[in-house]
Amino acid sequence: MAERILLTGASGVLGRALVAPLAAQGTLHAVARRIPPDAAGAIWHAADLLDEGAARALIRDIRPTLLVHAAWYVAHGAFWTAPENAAWVEASDALAAAFVAAGGRRMLGIGSCAEYALSDGEDAAPWPERRRIDPATPYGRAKADLAVRLARRDGFELAWARLFLLFGPGEHPDRLVPSVARALAEGREAPLASGRPVRDFASTRFLGQALAALAGSRVTGPVNVASGEGRAIADVARILGREAGREALLRFGALPDRPGEVPVMVADVARLRREVGFDAPPMVERDLRALLASFQAQAAIKG
Repeated sequence: MAERILLTGASGVLGRALVAPLAAQGTLHAVARRIPPDAAGAIWHAADLLDEGAARALIRDIRPTLLVHAAWYVAHGAFWTAPENAAWVEASDALAAAFVAAGGRRMLGIGSCAEYALSDGEDAAPWPERRRIDPATPYGRAKADLAVRLARRDGFELAWARLFLLFGPGEHPDRLVPSVARALAEGREAPLASGRPVRDFASTRFLGQALAALAGSRVTGPVNVASGEGRAIADVARILGREAGREALLRFGALPDRPGEVPVMVADVARLRREVGFDAPPMVERDLRALLASFQAQAAIKG
């Protein structure tokens, strides 16, 4: 019997990338606070999941066997410290309780590398799932708290995906990759900090495929979902600069480095590759080029 899948946060930057790969696994129900005008590829529902009654009604009506919970408060900049993080812990826990009570079989929760300790004695090495959990922000603490709560529940399988840095269509324009790509596409200077920190970048296209593979597997517990490749922020900017033919517009040092910046933040993706069996190449440079091309097309239209 085909899975009945419920995807929350389906209109978000990450959720959009999950629709097609999840729809390939069964009957997909996608929920968002407001159904987007270009909604396709699933049976769409409008619901506010912070309303526990509405969330319970959604679960009761759909009776999903697989829940992929990508909804959260993600307002750019504000989400790190927002009080909404605590509200989403409670709402997500209540959603899981309703899911289990309705006979749900498996849940994939979306966590973050922000759950990990910033320093753990192995800072230059890829970060494995066994790395100490010691979040430095309210956002990271909320995600870690929810992971613990869900793991204590009986009666269903739980996989917990810890994401690292993502980029893709629909991101807030002030985030790193779109801010640089848009400036270059429009022929403007792109101000940056030193660009020295090394990060694990992955596109939402890649992450959507990886998360769908994890959702459809029998792997449980925390799993890093990332490229597993480290790139200096400066190198990512230079890829965009070279592709645009405007590398001279990159202004390194125009912005200050953040105090206490972690030098290296790269995921150990052994569980994703070996246990989940997802070993598709991340194709980060290709996806950066594709994103830049979309901004160049927009700039050409504006003319």
